[in-house]
Amino acid sequence: MVIVTGGGTGGHLYPGLAAARALLAAGEPVTYVGALGGLEERVLPEAKLPYRLIPAGKLSREALRPGEGMKVLRGLLQARWLVRELRPRAVLSMGGYAGFPIAFVAALLGIPMVIHEQNAKLGLTNRILARLARRVTLSTPLQLEPRLAAKTQVVGYPVREEKHSQAEARAALGLDPTRPTILVLGGSQGSKELNEQLPQRLNPLLDEWQVLHQCGVRWEAELKAQERPHYLVRGYLDSALAWSAADFAITRGGAGTMAEAAFHQVPVLGVPLPRNLDGGAQWANVGFYAERGAARLLYAWDQFEAELNALLDPSTRAHIRDRLKGLSPAGAAERLAQIVLEAA
Repeated sequence: MVIVTGGGTGGHLYPGLAAARALLAAGEPVTYVGALGGLEERVLPEAKLPYRLIPAGKLSREALRPGEGMKVLRGLLQARWLVRELRPRAVLSMGGYAGFPIAFVAALLGIPMVIHEQNAKLGLTNRILARLARRVTLSTPLQLEPRLAAKTQVVGYPVREEKHSQAEARAALGLDPTRPTILVLGGSQGSKELNEQLPQRLNPLLDEWQVLHQCGVRWEAELKAQERPHYLVRGYLDSALAWSAADFAITRGGAGTMAEAAFHQVPVLGVPLPRNLDGGAQWANVGFYAERGAARLLYAWDQFEAELNALLDPSTRAHIRDRLKGLSPAGAAERLAQIVLEAA
């Protein structure tokens, strides 16, 4: 039996679920361990696989807040009890604060532990766990010190491998099947910044284009007031349909978002979170693609019109689609599962 752990946000949880399902498909029993209070508390009951929830404190880049420190301690104690109960032959941690307790305890108990880093830089949890891990797996190539590089393999980001025709996807989403489409995507929880900035900035395009704006469930009622012909607002979207419908997208810079854009070959204008909020992970993600000509990066809102005009040019979009080929190859979940089974 293998424990898969990690969560707190969709960027850690959903690829973890993809890896768990790949392990199940290979005949390996799996239990998913997530954090109390995280997104997994809502998602795991619907995932149709065994799961447990334990406390997990958020590791800070500056200092550990006392309340979070107590959660870390409780999480480690419960993780020790759970690992001894389940007796896994390996643990896969997808990172994030929810991925720390089980992975750390497993490594201390001598159980093979594999980590997966979704972002284009190691997150805080994975920087701690990398030295203890049997194997380190990555979504994109990273420069690591030789001792870590020797046990590292790029496997890609496990995305949902499902595509639809543009017309089919647009019809399913309530869009005009014949109208070119801009997707606005703020991550699994939406983005306040994109919600505030884009409805008016995109208004001049609505004579020709249509916009599908995923605003996040918590802002849906507020943004619905700005819905109008050819500007459709949804709190949450089926990602495979949304990407299949789009000609290009304006998004945050989460690792999952960028990997899905590459899998569907949809050009993106990336608007990363401020570096102080995520340690620069989203800037690294969008930068990785932008350096390869596979995305556009918005440095400041006063450059938005120029960046938008670039993506309205069909030749620019064609060039980006060509550069996206091969950056998110199919089969990442299966490759990751195979590494975990080899380490066990």
